[in-house]
Amino acid sequence: MEFSAKEIASILQGEIEGNEQVKVSNFSKIENGKPGTLTFLANLKYTHYIYNTQASIALVNNDFVPEKTLPSTLTLIRVPNAYSALASLMEWVEKGKSRKKGIESPVYISLSANLTPEAVYIGAFAYIGENVKLGENVAIYPHTYIGDNVTVGDDTVIYAGAKIYAGCQIGKRCIIHAGAVIGADGFGFAKEGSNYRKIPQLGNVRIEDDVEIGANTTIDRSVMDSTIIRRGVKLDNLIQVAHNVEIGEDTVIAAQTGIAGSTTVGKNCTLGGQVGLGGHIKIGDNVGIGAKSAVISNIESGRNIMGILAIDLKNFFRSSIIFKKLPEMDRTLRELQKKSGVEN
Repeated sequence: MEFSAKEIASILQGEIEGNEQVKVSNFSKIENGKPGTLTFLANLKYTHYIYNTQASIALVNNDFVPEKTLPSTLTLIRVPNAYSALASLMEWVEKGKSRKKGIESPVYISLSANLTPEAVYIGAFAYIGENVKLGENVAIYPHTYIGDNVTVGDDTVIYAGAKIYAGCQIGKRCIIHAGAVIGADGFGFAKEGSNYRKIPQLGNVRIEDDVEIGANTTIDRSVMDSTIIRRGVKLDNLIQVAHNVEIGEDTVIAAQTGIAGSTTVGKNCTLGGQVGLGGHIKIGDNVGIGAKSAVISNIESGRNIMGILAIDLKNFFRSSIIFKKLPEMDRTLRELQKKSGVEN
């Protein structure tokens, strides 16, 4: 597909500086810009690349002021937020692509499944269980397993090899990437002497609208009731969500994070890579947790936290109390040194 700067500016409600008739057919990073492509500048540390880029069009923020002469072949489109505008444009291009339709062969579709063959895509070797309900424009890619009594909302895409266990509910406009497993048993065992007795996991997983789940991410079914992923949540690849967890609206979580059972994560939170959340704790709304952090207690809304230290358990609890007091202890030490005339 090919678009002119004028067409792109119309889509994004942007302001053109340069040749409005210049056309692009692809995207490129600003450091590797090529003629006939569109790039963007959102992060200031990449500003120096714009003065040499060979891209034909660049999305920039409205407040961008060039400090040098820009390439004569470059047309700017000014928008309030270049990164958000790029996402909107890519989404618009993606929607323009034709989606697959129809049912390939061989597949297994239960006679009790509720779907409209002309309104869905089901790839080869997929399995659709009993009483499954598929909405309009649902796409099920090859080698996907959809268990009994699963519901999938309109415009949801489930990529190759994903597994949706029985009874789970998937909302509208969700994206579930390859290898994801939704609804496997939670890790529930009762210790009897030296052995462990399995606790049946009788609940399900409920995923609300506009959720994206990365490749090989796993979300366990609950012991009872539901493990819940709220509207707009974005989960990266290789994340483990345990039974009876609830993740609040518009929270984003990076790869290799693990969330233990019965923990609640609030709305609009951001969790970095390899974060570990202990079980039965509550993370408030608008919380930021840095990469590799380990959290074992409740976190109040609005806080930003980071850190981990693995030592002997008793020493850890003693040290954690001292660690929180270090800034205050440092101030006290400096004041005592100042009073005594001792230099740092």
